[in-house]
Amino acid sequence: MQRREFITLLGSAVSAWPRAAQAQQSERMRRIGVLMNSPADDLVGQARFSAFLQGLLQLGWTEGRNIRIDVRWVAQGDSEVNRQHAAEMVALAPEVILTTTTAPTAALQRATRSIPIVFAMVVDPVGAGIVASQPRPGGNVTGFMQFEFSLAGKWLELLKQIAPGATRAAILRDPNIATGIGQFAVIQAMAPPLGMEVSAINVRDAREIESGVASFAHSANGGLVVTGGPATIHRELVVRLAVKHRLPVVYPYRYYVDGDGLVSYGPDLPDQFRQAASYVDRILKGEKPADLPVQAPVKYQLVLNLKAAKAIGIEVPPAVLVRADEVIE
Repeated sequence: MQRREFITLLGSAVSAWPRAAQAQQSERMRRIGVLMNSPADDLVGQARFSAFLQGLLQLGWTEGRNIRIDVRWVAQGDSEVNRQHAAEMVALAPEVILTTTTAPTAALQRATRSIPIVFAMVVDPVGAGIVASQPRPGGNVTGFMQFEFSLAGKWLELLKQIAPGATRAAILRDPNIATGIGQFAVIQAMAPPLGMEVSAINVRDAREIESGVASFAHSANGGLVVTGGPATIHRELVVRLAVKHRLPVVYPYRYYVDGDGLVSYGPDLPDQFRQAASYVDRILKGEKPADLPVQAPVKYQLVLNLKAAKAIGIEVPPAVLVRADEVIE
């Protein structure tokens, strides 16, 4: 080979190195952490995680090809449980972490101020001190709000519409968390104009729920409102008690209605996980959580189960039927 030819070939190879390195970099395995607040065998939790994976796939991320996902399935626990699992996730050193609900998100934020965190299903991230504001979250955390507190008042309105004779409402909430207190406060403010008397049933354990609902059901003209929060782990019990005591109930999520609940009004939660995938994608491509605004739901779904209505002797008013986004026969 002539000297000139060798120099030309060497120059071509050297100039190709950055392009080759860039291609290798773009296809290198990226690492994502996921902290789900449900057991691994929970069908609702699996549906949310699947929605997240679908969102990533649509954006060009495939597990085993260009991303590795470390998942931890954690049943809702106390602050010490959340702290332990947050520490485990941070120790894995992922490039970005997806988490769900307020307590696990707050625990992760305390565990790291450097790893980007994207949350879903947090009710009041500003009030919980997770972000500075919705438009400019600051720090290393951003994500998607489960709903705004004003939604809680809509649940009481819907109860009155679907059971016009109701004059009392028991609100299932967790008194130990700020979101449970906030939702109850909104409902209390809505009660007088609707001619409703409201009381609270705490949902710290199954026994408390059973005794609270049974006591409330002793008097007539009552209905239940289930707020967003830890009551979800007792959803089958709550639906069963409603049928047993023939109580109209408004739920915050459609999976209650899929499981024979009467009516739900709330956000499309799996869609939040698809949207969370878009934020994970943007962070992996170099954007900072501080610059990605916290987003609130823009659409809520009203879902009715007519079979459940029949089981408790409720005839759904036509005005509510025509507003429903979906009716389960």
